[in-house]
Amino acid sequence: MKKLLAAAAVALGLATGVAADPVLGTWRTEPDDGSYAYVEMAKCGAAVCGTITRTFNSSGEYQSPNLGKVLVIDMKSQGDGSYAGKVWRPSNDKIYIGKMDLAGSSLALRGCVAGGLICSKQTWTRVK
Repeated sequence: MKKLLAAAAVALGLATGVAADPVLGTWRTEPDDGSYAYVEMAKCGAAVCGTITRTFNSSGEYQSPNLGKVLVIDMKSQGDGSYAGKVWRPSNDKIYIGKMDLAGSSLALRGCVAGGLICSKQTWTRVK
């Protein structure tokens, strides 16, 4: 009986596992220099990274040279819906201190300089 209970406890632990990070999925950026993108947020080691999967401008979807590039770099959960890492801004090809805050289907993303004191912000919306 003890072996049966132990096996059941192990099976239950494996079945519940670790919950998926709620920021994972596809997000739509705000327009930047007239274009916006879909960014796929996925695990990258112990962090989350975001890769540009589709790009759009006023004419519709187009094949940007930024497709496949990582925009959100090594964002680590801070445990309260906030994340810290780095972000790349394609329009000036610079990497900034990155911060994200998840609230339902909105993701506030900031790229910061001066140790995080001066930030530019975008609010992304969940696509799926």
